[in-house]
Parts: sequence; C-alpha cells; structure tokens
Amino acid sequence: MAHRVRRRTRWRWAARPGRRRTAADVLAWLSTTELSWRKNITHVAIDMSATYRASIRTGLPDAIIAVDHFHLVQLANKMLSTVRRRTTTELRGRRGRASDPEWKARRRLLHNREDLTGEQFASMWKALLDEAQIGQTLLTAWIAKESLRSLLALARTDADRNQVGHARWKLLTWCADSDIPEARRLAATIDRWWNEIAAFIDTGHSNAKSEGINRVIELTARNAFGFRNATSQRLRTRCVTTRRARRPLRTAQL
Repeated sequence: MAHRVRRRTRWRWAARPGRRRTAADVLAWLSTTELSWRKNITHVAIDMSATYRASIRTGLPDAIIAVDHFHLVQLANKMLSTVRRRTTTELRGRRGRASDPEWKARRRLLHNREDLTGEQFASMWKALLDEAQIGQTLLTAWIAKESLRSLLALARTDADRNQVGHARWKLLTWCADSDIPEARRLAATIDRWWNEIAAFIDTGHSNAKSEGINRVIELTARNAFGFRNATSQRLRTRCVTTRRARRPLRTAQL
C-alpha cells in the first residue's frame, strides 16, 4: 500500500510566523502520528526537495522515496526556457522580442512532442534553425528535455533494467556532450536524484492527487482574499475538497 505524504498542507502549518520549512518541522509532525500508521507507509512520493528527502529518511527509514515525474518535466522545461533567454541575450545583445522566432516559439517549445502536429513541429523548427546558432542550441536543449520524458515514460510499462539504463545513459551522455551549462546541470540533478527517479519508474507512484487537492485549497484561499480564522479555513478546505464538491457524482459511483 502506497501512502502519499500531503506535503503542501503541512507547509501551511510550517509557514506560519516563527515556523520554518525544515526537516525538523516534518519530523515534529510525524512524531504526532500513530506508530502503526507510520509503519504501514511503504512509499512516499515527493517533489525534488532535499529537506523533505532527509526528513523522510530519518522519520520513515523503511519507506521508499519516489520523485513525482511532473516536477522533473517542469525542471526540464525551466532549463529549456533559461537556455532560450540566455542565448537570445548573448547573440542578439538584448531581451527577446515578439519578432524573434525563438520568442514566438517559447510556449510551443514546452509542449510535448506528441501534442504537436507534424505541421506545427516542422514550421517551428524551420523558423528556429534558420537562425543558425540559436536554433541549434535550442534543438540540443529540446532533445535533452524530450530524452528525460522518454526515460520517465518507461514507468508503468514493466521496463527491464537494461531499457531503463540505456535511456538514462542516452540522457546523461547527450547533456554532458551538449556544451550547454543548463543541460549539464539538469544531468547532474538527475544523477543526484537517480535512486528516487528509479523508484518512480519501478512503482509509478505520484503525488498528483495531493497536488491537485492543494491547488483547490490555494484557489479557495485566494478567492476568499485570505482567511483570518484557522477554524473557518479548515472547514472551508474540507468542504471544497470532498468528492461531491469537486465534481458531480455519477450514478455508477453510488
């Protein structure tokens, strides 16, 4: 049975005045839970927070930590955007403008390859590669991003160790040979977190549900322009995150 630590809801508690987001805060919260509950936790899905990884290793030493794949892809997209902005500044001597092909393609570059039609893909790269060095650099960074996605796509496919190892080798080798500092940093991060990434590929566990609930909680607080009463906030949060409130019940669910 896999348990997901609802990390974000605990952050609300840790972010109050006088509190810090530290491993000690997580361990303090874990100490308030029942021992039988902690012993039943076999897996914990988190984003790439070294603080939470350290606290889980201490407080739940038998649990396997898996990194959520959404945050990994998000990291790769940030790398690609950083490369685009830096390359534009270095080669054009200014910030990007609406007339620049790389600025026009800034959002499409972040799309998944399979979500682009053949025409969209071809037109984007034709315009970018016409810019010579800018296009070549962006293409190299984009391939690194897609290589990471291909590696993560092996989750829930019963891929053997050879398949996973080959996909990892392709990603790290491509980034190392790219001569792009941002891509090399991405590879170094993937290497540091490899045990947790491998756990995700093996198990497919994700904290997507808790992240979705956290999004609803944050939107509720934003729509209310903040809460001053903690009891009211807890009640409102409980109401908006129930299944009945989030979507209409179907007859088959009754």
